[in-house]
Amino acid sequence: MNMELSRRGFLRLAGAGVAASSLGAMGFNAAQAAEEAYVRAFKLTTTTETRNTCPYCSVACGIIMYSKGDLKSGQTAELLHIEGDADHPTNRGTLCPKGAALKDFVTAPTRLTKPRHRKPGASEFEEISWDDALNMIARALKDDRDANLIEKNDAGVTVNRWTTTGFLAASATTNETAWATYKVVRSMGIVGFDNQARV
Repeated sequence: MNMELSRRGFLRLAGAGVAASSLGAMGFNAAQAAEEAYVRAFKLTTTTETRNTCPYCSVACGIIMYSKGDLKSGQTAELLHIEGDADHPTNRGTLCPKGAALKDFVTAPTRLTKPRHRKPGASEFEEISWDDALNMIARALKDDRDANLIEKNDAGVTVNRWTTTGFLAASATTNETAWATYKVVRSMGIVGFDNQARV
């Protein structure tokens, strides 16, 4: 079959083809409309995003938690998904295998969410409030410091050393928080100070 096609005819045919494919690409065909009818909405569109830090190691990777309800409000919220935070400078969206499985850790029924205390001689732990737990820690620190602070050495020089208590700082903090923690601990006289990032 020999087909004679002028330049003007070729341009008309090409223009019609471009117009038809453009209309199809913009959704003016029945196939695309039928396909879109079966596409479900992205499952995280109606969720609340909460940024946080992975609790596992000293790398302090950023994570984004998606939940039905607001995790920050303290109310019960259903956690749906956890992923790496692409805007976080430490991990840039990547997570190790433990971080990638973080949802199972967070939603585990055996995970402790409240402080517990075992009284002397008792065989079981009992739940206490955060205020009670922090008051007990503060009382124990104060009593130990009052009993064991070394104010002066053998030569009579003021040293203010507290050697019977140690402090391990969390590594998943900013430089500013780590600096403030160091200053507070040293100002109390604690000599045994370390950070999880080094350990």
